[in-house]
Amino acid sequence: MHGSLMLDIAGTWLTAEDRQLLRQPEVGGLILFARNIEDPRQVDELCRSIRALRPDLLLAVDQEGGRVQRLRQGFVKLPAMRELARCADAPRLAEACGWVMASEVLAVGLDFSFAPVLDLDHQRSAVVGTRAFEGDPQAAVVLIDAFIRGMHAAGMAATGKHFPGHGWAEADSHVAIPVDERSLEELRSRDLIPFKALSGTLDAIMPAHVIYPQVDDQPAGFSRRWLQDILRGEFGFQGVIFSDDLSMAGAHVVGDAADRIQAAMTAGCDMGLVCNDRAAAELALAALQRLQVTPSPMLAGMRSRTCSVADYKQDPRWLDAIGALKAADLID
Repeated sequence: MHGSLMLDIAGTWLTAEDRQLLRQPEVGGLILFARNIEDPRQVDELCRSIRALRPDLLLAVDQEGGRVQRLRQGFVKLPAMRELARCADAPRLAEACGWVMASEVLAVGLDFSFAPVLDLDHQRSAVVGTRAFEGDPQAAVVLIDAFIRGMHAAGMAATGKHFPGHGWAEADSHVAIPVDERSLEELRSRDLIPFKALSGTLDAIMPAHVIYPQVDDQPAGFSRRWLQDILRGEFGFQGVIFSDDLSMAGAHVVGDAADRIQAAMTAGCDMGLVCNDRAAAELALAALQRLQVTPSPMLAGMRSRTCSVADYKQDPRWLDAIGALKAADLID
């Protein structure tokens, strides 16, 4: 049984307080950050200790490549996704990146990385920037689809972010409340194209903490208009919806952590993330206990889909992928 709250821990091993918190059935996931990670062996041991406590927990990380890469020492330093577009064989290299990333993440006991980014590079948003595959939506779809194909081949579920597109709003939702003033028609003609095209391929989607006032006065992650009417209804998306981190400044418009997780669940999120603030996580947990939220059965689909990945570096596909990425000067 998966709970509806994903939280984090402070260190590289579980404390007694962590263990007590993770035992709560409303907790369904744990995300690792750079502070939790030393090397592959340590991450594997940490994941094993978590599984011993709660075998059903979803274990996640942000391992996009480029500057958003939590697993570093002992892992391939992946390029920023924007680098792929300059390559002659970009789709094949995107698929190789997806496979390599997923294989390494799965090998240390994690279930998935919150990837890929579906935002477009409008040359406006510093927080998105080179994390985006492309500025052109059709070209982006080709590369993102290939990256997802690589992830799936390795046995990892794919999470597209940040619906309906964070590439235009200039403010960083980690520290501010971004606003995108464009009309729904403008969004349909550009930023929504990857989400619509890949809605049947993605296993999960994460909405943006961005307000699109011409569509709704709430950030997308708290908006039934965006999540229910457009994403579920119009696009027919049937996967998991994860909130972005509800501790981010862009989420504060709806109140404290209890209000935020209730608003996210009411809008249609299946799991809420509350990170880097243990007091807020405990507040959100208490709210879920009070609300008696029924966990989504779809969350089980985010578990790792592979059983044996310890010898992935012996796989001919690994050698081919690493060779291709080196030849394209994308990795050292």
